This record gives sequence, C-alpha cells and structure tokens, in this order.
Amino acid sequence: MSLAALTGGSGTPGKMTRRLAATTLVGQGMTVFFGALVARQFEVTEGDPEGLATTYLYGGIALALLCVLTSGLLRRRAGIWLGWLCQGLTLATAVVLPAMAIVAVVFGALWWLCLSQGQKMDELTARFLAEQEEGAAPDAAAPQTDDTTKDD
Repeated sequence: MSLAALTGGSGTPGKMTRRLAATTLVGQGMTVFFGALVARQFEVTEGDPEGLATTYLYGGIALALLCVLTSGLLRRRAGIWLGWLCQGLTLATAVVLPAMAIVAVVFGALWWLCLSQGQKMDELTARFLAEQEEGAAPDAAAPQTDDTTKDD
C-alpha cells in the first residue's frame, strides 16, 4: 500500500489516521523506554564489563522520545515515514534485548493497522459529510415555525 493510498491521496494523513497512529506511537514510546530500563539492568547485573548499560539506556530513551515526537509530526507526510523508522529501530533493539522483537512485531502490526483502518475511517467520514451536505437543502436547515400559534 502506497503512502498516497494510506494518506487519502492528499499526502497528509486524515484526522482519524493521525489519532490512531499517534496513540500507537506514544504506547510504543513508553514500551521502548521500559525496555531500555530492562536492557540497562541486565547489563548492570552481568557486571557491565564494556560499559554498555548507559549506552543502552540513552539509546532507548532517544528511541522513546523519537516515537513520542513523531506522534506530533503526523500532520505532515514526513511523520508517516518517521513512524516507519520508529518501527524499524524498535525491531533493531531486539539485538540487545530479544524480547523487543515481540514488541516490534506487535507495534508494527498496530502501526500498519492504524494507517490502513484510519484511512478507511477518514474516507467513510468524508463520504458521510458529503451525503449530509447534499441531502440538506439550504431552506431545510432553518427551523420551521408555525404562524398560527403566534400571539399578536
């Protein structure tokens, strides 16, 4: 599915797509942060012979912040690409902490689902609003009053 198809053809995602995708990215950011804490603690308990514990922590915090910041950039076309980058980087963290592969698969599937279903929701909303505009005549929107009930 192309970016134009995922964003309704306009190049920018619709309102529901942005909401769903942003929620996914914020949840992913929190999960990545907690994964970074776990990776750091594993290194500390193993004695941290190479000093990687701090690197894992700061790298995880950076990825978590990228996820959260990307959720705010979804109004632009680049936000979708950054979201995919977040998915790829989350998968790459499985090299350090293998359990992150499960996290990456779950959030990658959610990301794709939010983009595809959000687009459908945006299309249905646009179609509904167009039908409402077509069906409502300009005079039909004004309230009807009955002249016989007035007290003159």
